[in-house]
Amino acid sequence: MTDKPSVSVLGTGIMGAAMARNLCRAGLDVRVWNRTRAKAEPLAAEGARVAGTPAEAVEGADVVLTMLYDGATVLHTMRDAAPALRPGMVWAQCTTAGSDVVTDLAAVAREHGLVFYDAPVLGTRQPAEAGRLTVLAAGPEEGRETITPVFDAVGAKTVWTGTDGAAGSASRLKLVANSWVLAATAAAGEVLALAKALGVDPQDFFDLIEGGPLDMGYLRAKAALVLDGKLSPASFAVATAVKDARLIVQAGERGGVRLDVAAATAERLARAAAQGHADEDMAAAYFASFDERAERGE
Repeated sequence: MTDKPSVSVLGTGIMGAAMARNLCRAGLDVRVWNRTRAKAEPLAAEGARVAGTPAEAVEGADVVLTMLYDGATVLHTMRDAAPALRPGMVWAQCTTAGSDVVTDLAAVAREHGLVFYDAPVLGTRQPAEAGRLTVLAAGPEEGRETITPVFDAVGAKTVWTGTDGAAGSASRLKLVANSWVLAATAAAGEVLALAKALGVDPQDFFDLIEGGPLDMGYLRAKAALVLDGKLSPASFAVATAVKDARLIVQAGERGGVRLDVAAATAERLARAAAQGHADEDMAAAYFASFDERAERGE
């Protein structure tokens, strides 16, 4: 292997495509696969080779990077890739899959002799496209010279949480971080909905908190997506946020804690998805505050 490892990216949705693009721009040899091939095809213009199957994508690669919808999809895809996996190959599992399923993923890695890194990323479309993600990583020190160029290409920094990927420390930290992100998103939608219900100009609220401890750039950014009607293309889609919110609730239950805000956020997001906002930015949870029939005057 050279100092620039060859990388197979399995999953080229919002995040995976951006990560693959930055790997190409860093000069790495990149192969990509996606269940819907059309989502992977544009990466050919960046220098990536588009594969027809997971096994074809990972054949001969130094690093396999998975960025798929959930843990079950990762397991299914890696089983499809199994004929071409070889001992010593590095696997960076970047999907937000939850801490529980990491044990199953690590077992697949052991079965095939892979060097396993639990490596979810913090960030959405814009930082992913800019190569400014934060990589949360856990895995053995002896394989880091192979994986470091990959993490450096997709992220602004890597936060190491441990040396055993199977322990799931990176995935646990990701759930904690996402619990705050989702709670803040839900709160942004509710403050706009309440302002509308009470006939308050949202700008009056923003002026009120400006420069103080209650002000927050994230609040303003998510509110602007709603107020300006710019919910597509999604930075982080409602459907994916529903999945993450449920993972957070489940993790709390397993840990013996009740997460009322996370549970309510999961319900709001699911309601917004059912109203037709599944593919829009998660700020569209705002619409869950309204009976859409009433909004249309029915």
